[in-house]
Amino acid sequence: MKIVDLGSGTPVVIVPGIQGRWEWMSPAVDALAARCRVITFSLADEPTCGGRVDEADGVWCYVQQIADAMDAAGLEKAAICGVSFGGLIAAAFAARYPARTVALVLVSALPPGWKPDARVRFYLRAPVLLSPIFCVASLRMYREIAAASPGFLSGVVAAARHGIRAVTHMFSPRRMARRVRWLTRLDVSDELGRLNLPTLVVTGDAALDRVVPVHLTQEYLRLWPHAQSATIHNTGHLGLMTRPDEFTAIVAPFVERASTGGTGFRLRFQVPVSVPGSGFQVPGGDVG
Repeated sequence: MKIVDLGSGTPVVIVPGIQGRWEWMSPAVDALAARCRVITFSLADEPTCGGRVDEADGVWCYVQQIADAMDAAGLEKAAICGVSFGGLIAAAFAARYPARTVALVLVSALPPGWKPDARVRFYLRAPVLLSPIFCVASLRMYREIAAASPGFLSGVVAAARHGIRAVTHMFSPRRMARRVRWLTRLDVSDELGRLNLPTLVVTGDAALDRVVPVHLTQEYLRLWPHAQSATIHNTGHLGLMTRPDEFTAIVAPFVERASTGGTGFRLRFQVPVSVPGSGFQVPGGDVG
């Protein structure tokens, strides 16, 4: 299996979203690697990965892939960061391997018990045939890319850059559809309810995330009252790609603190953060 292993410091494994390619996350990977040791990969059934896949295992093959990547990197423990679809995979890994999970970081993650909505079910009817419609519909993501950029021209340039990255590391409609079907068979709600790990839930602005509604990701805060949350403002589902430095400013101190075994987290974020259970946000500063 091909893995990416960059940087030094606190180890963080990043699990990509449903499109499966780690390269889509490269801005966040590079930014976080300036502070931490980052291990990532494309999902196991991507041809460029060479991972092990068993149809009968479904999404558990991705869970095992995390363990295999850690073994290949010589890591007994690491912080596990899952993005979107990969967030639920990361949570399932923590349920199966709690002793190997230093902390969880869930970024715009699908919650346990997630079911495809009408839009997703539409694409599942004929993934390849409907893929042009899917690509055109993806243009709606421009709004959040533009919101993360300081001006119109920079927004256009950023959108072009993300588009080129997506085209050069193309997704497979068939594999994406199969992953959705596998995910609908995953039931780890009971196992997750028993976990008590340092957890950080990261979202974008609710008005800008057009992929996984923020309220769905925040179900993890109800599942784990001890979890912390942070909002990367002026972005939506693509926050770790559109604002990688802000993403790093949130994630790096959290995993560094978790790796020392601290239980009373007090972090200094450079971006606004939400305080679970408080009903308000603060523009930055210490959060315990």
